[in-house]
Order: sequence, then structure tokens, then C-alpha cells
Amino acid sequence: MHSTTKFHSLLDRLKLLPKIRSGWLGAPRMRRSITPGLTGLMTLFMVLTAVASAHARQPEASPRIDGPTAVARARVAADVLMSSYDPNKAWFPSSWWNSAVALQTIGDYMQRTGDRRYLGQLDNTFEKDKGVFPPGVLSGDPLLGNFTSRAIDDSEWWVLTWLQAYDLTRNPKYLDMAVTIANYVYGYWDTSTCGGGVWWNAERTYKNAVTNALWIRLTAELHNRIHGDHLWLARSSTAWKWFNGSGMINANGLVNDGLTDTCTNNGQTVWSYNQGMLIGAGLELWRATRDPSIMATVRRLADAAIGPNGLVASGILTESCDALDQTCDDNGKQFKGIFMRYWTDLVDTTHDRRYAAFLDTQAESIWNADRDAAGRLGTRWSGATSDAHPNVFDWRTQASALSALIGEIPVWTPQASLAATLSPAQPVVMPAASGNTPIALNLGVSATGWFPLNANASVQAPAGWGVSPTASQLHLQPHGTAVPVNGSIPLTLTVPSLATDGHHMVTANVAAAGLHFSTQADVLVAHSIDFDTGTVNETPWLWDPDGSQSNGVQNRFADGTAHFTYRFPFPFDTTSAHVTLTIDAEYLVQVSSDNQNWTTVLQENQRITDGSNKGNQTIDLTPYLGSGSDGAKPVYVKVSDAFPDDGWGGRVYHVTASFTE
Repeated sequence: MHSTTKFHSLLDRLKLLPKIRSGWLGAPRMRRSITPGLTGLMTLFMVLTAVASAHARQPEASPRIDGPTAVARARVAADVLMSSYDPNKAWFPSSWWNSAVALQTIGDYMQRTGDRRYLGQLDNTFEKDKGVFPPGVLSGDPLLGNFTSRAIDDSEWWVLTWLQAYDLTRNPKYLDMAVTIANYVYGYWDTSTCGGGVWWNAERTYKNAVTNALWIRLTAELHNRIHGDHLWLARSSTAWKWFNGSGMINANGLVNDGLTDTCTNNGQTVWSYNQGMLIGAGLELWRATRDPSIMATVRRLADAAIGPNGLVASGILTESCDALDQTCDDNGKQFKGIFMRYWTDLVDTTHDRRYAAFLDTQAESIWNADRDAAGRLGTRWSGATSDAHPNVFDWRTQASALSALIGEIPVWTPQASLAATLSPAQPVVMPAASGNTPIALNLGVSATGWFPLNANASVQAPAGWGVSPTASQLHLQPHGTAVPVNGSIPLTLTVPSLATDGHHMVTANVAAAGLHFSTQADVLVAHSIDFDTGTVNETPWLWDPDGSQSNGVQNRFADGTAHFTYRFPFPFDTTSAHVTLTIDAEYLVQVSSDNQNWTTVLQENQRITDGSNKGNQTIDLTPYLGSGSDGAKPVYVKVSDAFPDDGWGGRVYHVTASFTE
């Protein structure tokens, strides 16, 4: 993961390091003008880069993956995350500060890989969301303009997001916005209470860890990007000194949540993001000052985090709300990712094998134990789950886990990568009483590199099932190490009528030029429909979640212009069908046979916001039985908001359906 001192020395002797740092060598726009001599030099550089990527990290007794695979995994996970981005509101649905963190995570991915496909979404958010908004539009609080609000820590997250955008683009508007927000935050630095510190909110009721660790990091980042700065460095140094003397770091080297009204450690939960944020704050300030005492504190914080009384269970970073008798709220879902962002910074900066090994372990556990067939990453990185408190998968958990996968990518971008996905990743099959059911799948392949690739693909279906083709080849012509090129192979899966109910895996393997990647589709065979919403059992049936949300187990709701759609692929010999929804609030329910032409079948005509109309509503689906390309008779059921102006749209708790053949 990390470039070695010897490698840097060699590059210096070859006079390559300054060119690499300036982005000259291998820049796509320069390729056609490179002379034969420089082509040989580039080849040497590619070899040296590959060697450095393979040998730079040498953690002791830790799981490891190669650099190309790390890039491929992160690319798949980043694409899944960005599928939840709402281009109209220019955010991730229903979370303001979480959106800032998710966008910064995508910025981390782009910076680490060179893949700049999502710069447009960053700028879309900047331009659309920098204005003034009333409460309930993008945040529960009114937004005051320039990404500020009464929540001071929310404002600070946006500083880091725009500094990341500045690093990616060098567009001064992002740096200017970061300074604007930072000046707003500085208005809440107050020495009259507890001797200093930034208030958590505009009401000045609480001084806490995250707000002040954010302040140290962002002021140090500003200093390190503004030539000749002294102001922001002074503010960062003052805040660091204040934080270390505040008492929020307890005797075990762990960061509690904040201070009491009498300015003592309140003993509240040690959240991973508080620990990680302060590590990141110290690292950025150390880069500005090279003060060894700062690095000593950073190491103490890091060692405490992974120590016997820290934040680790069986080697895996674990939030207190990850316990099997609890469920993390929408804030807690992203805490571990923030920790891992700054842990990656720690690994890059110190080259400490222990820290690198810990990072490796997190990434491997996420990919192998905490990932579903659709590439979604869950909140419990161990993969642990329970019926009452299942492992949760959503865009927040995706952004969080993605940070660990990004950390696995070598600093020197691998010269090639190969990734694959199967779609739909979680199809549902309702077999007829006799005959086989065909399902169309698509094997998507993406690659980066400098040379043409002939990707060989092989597909394995469950015993007794058919798949065609079982083997094929796809030619790809990458254009460099950054933006991936894509190709696809259509597949036909044949499911026998006697297939047993449950989940069945279809596996595809692709290989080219020493690169390998494996992907799966999780096919649900079902002869009945009965599921709670907001759970993993709902996922295969959820055809289009749009901007809907689930704030816990057994509910899904759609407010404003959002909706969610279920697809029920009834067998081709179905003669009648009904669905029952346990539903409340201001619902609008529509049904379609083709997902295009809709008929309203249920509508709440009263403005009900207290759930008092909760009940079972049964809908006759027989008139809407469609004709699918897979031979099924699909019906689409869409739930939306009957009164989109007040934010209390339809909420569904349970779904059952019956049919006759």
C-alpha cells in the first residue's frame, strides 16, 4: 500500500519523482506524443510501480489482497454507493451531514484510484445545495446558505468535503467555500466556557469531541493548502492544545463524547468516529508542524483504539451499537467509516505494520463476511446478524465500509484492474407448476490498464439448472489506470420447476492477463410472498427503492416525490392474485403490469401523520397480471405520498401475496 523509502530514492535518482508528483508521466492526454525513449522509461516506471505496490506493505500475519483486486473491489462498492445518489436534490436521501461524509468518501475513492467519473456529482451538489433551504428539505434544520446550519459539526463535515473536491480539481471555488464555512464555525469558538473549544450547536449548549476534532483537522487542512498561512495554523494548534487539556481523552487513551456543564469528561460512549477524527486531526497538524509530541499523541490514540479495552471485537472494528441486541441509528452507521478514513491516513503516514495489518483485516472481513450479492456492504463488518436486529445494508453503511476498501488500494495506482458484476444481482423466480423458467442475466465486466485485455468468463449455476453460455470471452481496450472501460455478456439462466424455495447462487469468474475477479447473483426461488419491510427479506422484491427510506426494522416509507416499487413475478400459469399491505400514513398505492402505465388502487384522503390509520389493505392484482420476457406474469406495486407537501408519505410494514394457478 505504501511507497518505500528505497523506491522513492530510486525514482529520485531516475529524475522521475518530480514528474510523477506533477502528474506528467503517463497522463492520458500525453500518451500519443510520448517518444519511443519515453515509452521505455514508462515501461520501467510501470514495473517499478508494480514492485512497489506488491512489496510496500508487509504486515505481519495479516490477510492480504493484491493491488489490482483492491481497486476492483472499491470500484464495485463505489458504484453501488453512487446508485443511491439523488441528482435532483444533489444528495443521498434524507441525511445532510451523512451526505457530506458519503461524498467525501467518493472523493477519497477518486483520489486514490484516479477514477474521476463522479466529479460531476460533487459539483452538482456544490451548485445546487449551497443556497438557503427551509427545514425539512435537505436537513431537519434550516440551512443558512453556504452549507451552514445551527448544527456546527454538520457545517464542518462540508468543509472537509469541499477541501477534498479542491484537492481533486484545484478549482478555487471549493477552497473559497471551505474558508467561508470555517469562518462561520470560528464564530462558535468560545474561551468563556471551558477555556475554549467550538460549540456543538448554535444554541451553545454542548462542547463535544467530534466538533472540536473536526475543527482541528479542517483548520490544519486549510493551512496546508493556503500558501503563506499563519492564521489557520494558529487556530489549529490552539484547538489541539485545548482538546488535549480538556479531559475528553480518558485515562485509557479513548475519546469520550464530550464535556459536562462543569467542563469535565462526561463519560459518554466512546464512538469510533470521535477516536478516528482526533487521530486524523493530529496527523494533519503534524504535517503542518512536524511536532513529534503530536505524533506521539496520535499513536497513543491509535494504540488505545485497537488495544484490549478499545474498539475491537475479535479483530474487527465494532461500534457499541453493533451488538446483536441493538441497531445503529442513521448516524452510527457511518462512524466506523470515518475512523477508517483517518486510519488509512495513519497507515500512509507512519508505515506501521501493525496499523496496516488492522486495516487489511477490516477490508477482508467486509468483503468476505459483510457483503451481499448486490455488492452492498453492511453495518456489522463481522457480518453478524440476528432476527430482532439484523445486519443493515443501505447507502450509509455502504459509504462507511467503502472507506476500509479504499484504504487497501496502493498509493501507487496499480497499472491494471478487472472487476465484474451480475445483474440483476438478486432476482426472484416463482416457478410454474411445470416447465422451466428462463431468467435473463447480464455479466458486466470493467477494466483499467494500458493494454488490451481478453477477459475469459465462466459461469456456474446450481445443480440441475441451466446457464448459457457457460464460457465466453470479452475483448476490452482500457485507456489507462483511471477511468474503467465496460463490456457485458448476456446470459440466460434456466430454473427448473422443481427448484426448492430459498437462495441459490450463480457464480461468474473472469480472468485476463493474470487478473481475476469473482461475482455472484443470489437467485431467490419462492412459491409464496411474505416479508417484513426494512429487512433483508424485502430486498429481492424491492424493484425500485427510489428515494424511499427505512428507519428501522419492519417499515419502509416514501415522502414527498419519493416512491418505492415491488415486483411480483407470478408464474406464467397464474390465473388470479392478491396482495395485502400493512400500511399507514398518507399513502398512494398504484399498480402496473409493465412498470410504465399505472392505476391508482388505494389512496388516503386525510392528512394522517400519527399512524392512526394503520391496517391491512388487500388489493386484487388479477386485472394487472402482465406478460414478462421471462415467461412470468409480473405485477408492479408502487407506494408514494398522497400529500407530498407535508412529508408523511405511505409507510408499509408487511407484505403478503397469494395467487392461484
